[in-house]
Amino acid sequence: MENAALSAKLGNNDAVLGATLLLAIESSCDDTSAAVLRGDRVLSNIVAGQEVHRQYGGVVPELASRAHQQHIVPVVHQALEMAGIRKEELDAIAFTVGPGLLGSLLVGASFAKSLALGLDIPLIAVDHMRAHILAHFIKGEQAPPIFPFLCLTVSGGHTQIVKVDSPSMMTVLGRTIDDAAGEAFDKAAKVLGLGYPGGPTIDRLAKQGDPHHFQFATPKAGGMDYSFSGVKTSFLYLIQKLEREAPGFVPANLPDICASYQRHLVTYLLSVLEQAIAETGVKAIALAGGVSANSELRRRFTELAERSGCTSHVPPLEYCTDNAAMIGIAAQFKLAAGDLAGQHTVPMARLKMG
Repeated sequence: MENAALSAKLGNNDAVLGATLLLAIESSCDDTSAAVLRGDRVLSNIVAGQEVHRQYGGVVPELASRAHQQHIVPVVHQALEMAGIRKEELDAIAFTVGPGLLGSLLVGASFAKSLALGLDIPLIAVDHMRAHILAHFIKGEQAPPIFPFLCLTVSGGHTQIVKVDSPSMMTVLGRTIDDAAGEAFDKAAKVLGLGYPGGPTIDRLAKQGDPHHFQFATPKAGGMDYSFSGVKTSFLYLIQKLEREAPGFVPANLPDICASYQRHLVTYLLSVLEQAIAETGVKAIALAGGVSANSELRRRFTELAERSGCTSHVPPLEYCTDNAAMIGIAAQFKLAAGDLAGQHTVPMARLKMG
């Protein structure tokens, strides 16, 4: 459909966000998700996880892409059914274009392209990281952030601070120069024998422990960047030392270890965000990404906002981890701006914001 025809059909930007019926598909890693949105309202948001990765202690790319192929048709069918619409009623289809695992991205992109072509409706390619940030604009009980705002995006693959001036104008102020915070949680959980994904388990055990019992190395990446490789190494060496000195010490003291490690990571994350607040003067801050589901991070993030005189925006838990609803809201803004994709659009595993 030509842009002029699309504009005539959907009207101005406000009308697009208010009435456009859109199917969104997310397949960047190990969750297959489909959502239906009418404007900024989520009518359905279905997520199918992949249990196969637990036995390997992390995501296996080839197994992830195969599982996406198995899940995508039933997940899309369920999303449409829950929303109570037929595919012929859709106005547009969105998909994650990157970053992520290339094989996984290809499954979602190929499905979205084929369906959009068959229905002769617009196609929108969405940056996964931008979508995490824009999830705050999904209609809900909380008011969305006012531009400009700072967003701390923390996940298994990314950690970054972004200055958000509009849905399309985002500037990365700092990012991890090596590993991500989510990986730091998961690798520590693997060392402790807690399984995968380890972040939620560490969060649960930390509630029973002393967060000041153990100390770990604090990296200095410079500027507003992060570095987590040294923290992981510090953790590994401490655990090995404790076990050598007193076999069985670690299992017997798991809550204290988890609480101390979690406090250390959260303190580090928020210290750089506090620096960004001071240097930019922006007085609205938001959290995003899978690690934003961490209970201590959510609590101390809110405390930081109060201490700094900022408004704080913490996403509902269902929009923290990878999901198609966040792809849908990001797509609504792109559709409103006439920013469409074509059949030639290809996924990019290392897509960078900006």
